[in-house]
Amino acid sequence: MFQLPFPVRDANATASSGGLGNLPEWDLSDLYNSEDAPELARDLDWLQQECAAFAADYEGKLAELDADGLLECVQRNEKINNIAGRIMSFAGLRYYQQTTDADRAAFLSDCQEKVTIATTPLVFFTLELNRIEDDAMQAHLEANAELARYASVFRRIRAMKPYQLSDELEKFMHDLGIVGDAWEKLFDETIAGLTFTVDGEELNIEGTLNLLTEQDRSKREAAARELARVFGENIKTFARVHNTQAKEKEIIDRWRGMPSAQMGRHLSNDVEPEVVEALREAVVAAYPKLSHRYYELKRKWLGLDVMQVWDRNAPLPLEEPRTISWDEAENTVMEAYNAFDPRMGEIAAPFFSDGWIDAGVKPGKAPGAFAHPTVTNVHPYVMLNYLGKPRDVMTLAHELGHGVHQVLAAEQGEMLSSTPLTLAETASVFGEMLTFRKMLDKAETKEQRKVLLAGKVEDMINTVVRQIAFYDFECKLHAARAEGELTPDDINAIWMSVQAESLGEAFDYMDGYETFWAYIPHFVHSPFYVYAYAFGDGLVNALYSVYESGAEGFENKYFEMLKAGGSKHHKELLAPFGLDASDPKFWDKGLSMISGFIDELEAMED
Repeated sequence: MFQLPFPVRDANATASSGGLGNLPEWDLSDLYNSEDAPELARDLDWLQQECAAFAADYEGKLAELDADGLLECVQRNEKINNIAGRIMSFAGLRYYQQTTDADRAAFLSDCQEKVTIATTPLVFFTLELNRIEDDAMQAHLEANAELARYASVFRRIRAMKPYQLSDELEKFMHDLGIVGDAWEKLFDETIAGLTFTVDGEELNIEGTLNLLTEQDRSKREAAARELARVFGENIKTFARVHNTQAKEKEIIDRWRGMPSAQMGRHLSNDVEPEVVEALREAVVAAYPKLSHRYYELKRKWLGLDVMQVWDRNAPLPLEEPRTISWDEAENTVMEAYNAFDPRMGEIAAPFFSDGWIDAGVKPGKAPGAFAHPTVTNVHPYVMLNYLGKPRDVMTLAHELGHGVHQVLAAEQGEMLSSTPLTLAETASVFGEMLTFRKMLDKAETKEQRKVLLAGKVEDMINTVVRQIAFYDFECKLHAARAEGELTPDDINAIWMSVQAESLGEAFDYMDGYETFWAYIPHFVHSPFYVYAYAFGDGLVNALYSVYESGAEGFENKYFEMLKAGGSKHHKELLAPFGLDASDPKFWDKGLSMISGFIDELEAMED
């Protein structure tokens, strides 16, 4: 199945764009001019014919191919992936611009169905590839240097070998994927269609979440209570989506013989389960010195006996609210990128000038933000919901980092450019850190520095602590669903168990907060995605410490790492920097950077 992009940031935005300047919109013509474009019809026809021809030429014959023949087969498969990816990128991006538009939703469903039907005959490819004996595959790689480029792809595909089903069942699973996609679309359309009324104003979910960052505490409370009310009214729908998705996954995992619900994600991320568990254990052990300690500081700053959930992302009392125009945001991020290396600024520039960013908040537009790589012979597209808050600038820096990474990795070609999620966050989080450091250097007063530091700590807690809590929620949810149907109250209880542990004693929890799991898209679109954020943050913090130390040739090594895309394992990518993510102490380096920022904030209290 070809995965659509989906909103991946826990972003906050409002439904207005006043005073922000000219916000860019996507120009999707580099993919297709319209849904009626003759090129699109041509590509759909080609896809159907080529998939049938590919199956006729190769099904049942992969084991008989020599190295040159296998290379030709792989390259034809790449071309198919490219055309199918181009079609689905266009349909998906149009849909996310306005998810409530029935025509766009129908066009997306139609494309998804046509692509799925066309590509069903290809299911044999990975199945037969996995049946080639290890010695024979190694001989092929040694006989053809161009084929050897794909060694990492073959290794990742063949990692699924123990969990592979019969050809007939694999084709059935492929076709059935359309049903799973329908549940995802139900979730998207339900979220996009929700309306919230706060102080007489009707808002979408982005606008309401944005109020949780307002200075006025009464507005934050009103927004939180309205979120709880609307989620509560729709909780049966969200519970049904989660129950169905989790059960579908449990059935597929059981038939495949997966040892855990998380294993499929670990395999696709090309990361060992023990490395993820080491990360999780390190973060959970650090809760007291990170989130618990920071939120206790924040409770004092806000002058509260106890904080409520609507205070978690509240601005500091000394923070002067201001709106950052789009031009200022662009200049800030571009200055940071260029200061690191002009090559990074050069790659980032077309995103702003050539219609590669869709920034404004619009009715029906998908919430959050993402960078979608499309296909390697076009370019990525970035989606934001930009409202001029400092966090929005950091989100721009984050998604632009993804975009730079995707442009550089495109050189690898369709099968090698895709980066495992754990490494996909590298350039994005690094871009955030560069932008943050640039803003910190420009701070003119102690108060400005404190506000910036506190904001960064909160973002890092949201990226590390919150995402590991999300991961624990998913682990518990899927384990419980394997035992039977979950009521909304069951899911609510799981949510509250991880929230209390991660946030600490500074918080009280209003009635209704137990439903706030309902709007997180990751749980539906990509189970167990969330630990990649913590992985990426820890990895980047360790990388940044190497950069700060003045390591010779860091910039060149960094660009080589991004260019590698998915062609290398994380051990191989980090080795030039003297880092190893499989070392449990590795994660302490990243966490100590967050702790160090909190140390500085505590020192400011003296």
